[in-house]
Amino acid sequence: MKKISFIVLALLVVLTVGSLQAQEPVTLTYMASQGWIPDAEIELGAKFEEETGIHVDYQIVPADQYFTVLQTRLNTGEGTDIFGGQSGVTDLIVNYNVEANAVDLSDQEWVERMDPLVVAQATVNGKVYGLTLWDVIGTTWVVNYNKTIFEENNLSVPTTYAEFKSVCESLMGAGITPMFEPVAAGWHHVLWFPELGPRYEEASPGLAEMLNSNEASFADDPTMLTVVEQLKELYDMGCFGDNALADTTEFTTEALASGQYAMALTNLTGPQAVEADFPDVSADTFGFFVMPLADNQNLNINPAGPTKFIYSGSEHIDEAKQYFAFLTRPENLQYLIDNNPGMRTLPFEGLTFNLLPSQQEFLDSFPPEKRGTVYQTAVNYVNPQWMDIGQDLTAMFVGDIEPLEVLTGIDERRAEMAQAAQDPAWGE
Repeated sequence: MKKISFIVLALLVVLTVGSLQAQEPVTLTYMASQGWIPDAEIELGAKFEEETGIHVDYQIVPADQYFTVLQTRLNTGEGTDIFGGQSGVTDLIVNYNVEANAVDLSDQEWVERMDPLVVAQATVNGKVYGLTLWDVIGTTWVVNYNKTIFEENNLSVPTTYAEFKSVCESLMGAGITPMFEPVAAGWHHVLWFPELGPRYEEASPGLAEMLNSNEASFADDPTMLTVVEQLKELYDMGCFGDNALADTTEFTTEALASGQYAMALTNLTGPQAVEADFPDVSADTFGFFVMPLADNQNLNINPAGPTKFIYSGSEHIDEAKQYFAFLTRPENLQYLIDNNPGMRTLPFEGLTFNLLPSQQEFLDSFPPEKRGTVYQTAVNYVNPQWMDIGQDLTAMFVGDIEPLEVLTGIDERRAEMAQAAQDPAWGE
């Protein structure tokens, strides 16, 4: 009888300890690059914890270090429960190897409500691996210009490179720095090149497909060379100011609000961010035009963007899925739009977008035939080398390499990545 009582007591102890362990609070670790997790999402994370008891530990890594840190952690099997990355099929395969490192999310309810074009960029071999909670329309990269400065200096919106160059010269003559370009960020100045994918396609129809099948190269394309050469010319003439090599992105809103700079390459919804940081500067102060290098007049669209993945080695996969389900509730998606100046749209149905009339008018001015996909998404093996391209462009600015060498470097790295991925277009 005593033996039976001892066994029962032991079982009760085991069950009690197991129950206490099960009730221990769960913490989800979530690593992302600087600028990828807005304050509004962190606020939702607090509400998620109130509702579920699951805490989210947001680990923010500087942009110029992020991909190195992420790849190291994935390669060593030490990924965080959730990790951020750029969507785009090539990136999913080359940068993150999602089929091995991420959880298949195809059966999640929110997938059916997400824009199919966006879903496609988070999909590999028919399986959805990522949640792209990003304003892919509002974050379209365009030149934001100060309308007051333009009016005071009798300047018109440029539609060719020659006109753009003339605008810059007039502004410098008036003592105004034409463009705020934060080269020191390492990634921002790269935008001037691959974002012009629609222009490259216009000049050479089918070029993206030929590049993906290894039937064309960056170095042999005259339009690409023109873009890089013109970017170098803008830097040399002082269009980006004296501090471009030291400037970083966190000062963009301040630069635009100050009136010391007339323009900045920033998101379509950049004016709202300026007004949020500097309430005395109305968002209506700014207008928009597309990057006019190589006489571009096409709107650059990117259906890819910062995306959330659940690490396949996580011990809290179910809890991470709960977090994704919570974020994608319609009311929480709307909260992100309504409480984040840099997120005015989201790629989900049934939401109310928060664009200025001028922004909607700008978008409406581009018919479908004048819109196209940016090359970091349309062309394989471009986005994974983004920071390398940034280093080469900076080297070009300071005279260490020539514009053609920038393109040659892109081709060489593409070949290396394609061969590592055993891409049949590049052979053995």
